[in-house]
Amino acid sequence: VFGTLHTNSAAKTIDRVIDVFPEEQQAQVRTMLSVSLLGVVAQLLLRRSDGNGRTAVNEVLFSSPALGAIIREGAIHKVISYIESGRGEGMQLMDDSILARLKEGIISPNEAYMKAADKSRFEHLVRE
Repeated sequence: VFGTLHTNSAAKTIDRVIDVFPEEQQAQVRTMLSVSLLGVVAQLLLRRSDGNGRTAVNEVLFSSPALGAIIREGAIHKVISYIESGRGEGMQLMDDSILARLKEGIISPNEAYMKAADKSRFEHLVRE
């Protein structure tokens, strides 16, 4: 474990690591991170609909040469598509984890909507 950061997604975690450094060093940091990063797990705690505490939802990202290229290019906006294409290898978007907890009845539609990155996936659930 490299460390913990207060971020909501794998992409924001990568950005945060790079942004800690002065601008003139960020290209070098991107290059180093692109070859050393093994993975990122982002976690949020959502209120349970039964009122008994919270439940964890996760975003999981594994590294590969393709992710390394994304990081080196500074194209962090491509991380969502990268995770989507890696579902078969165990990668998962935060919103998919939120949707799973919602379908299980563990969280409310409102809680899902409030924590979702792509609110359009959850809007119809809140309006009903």
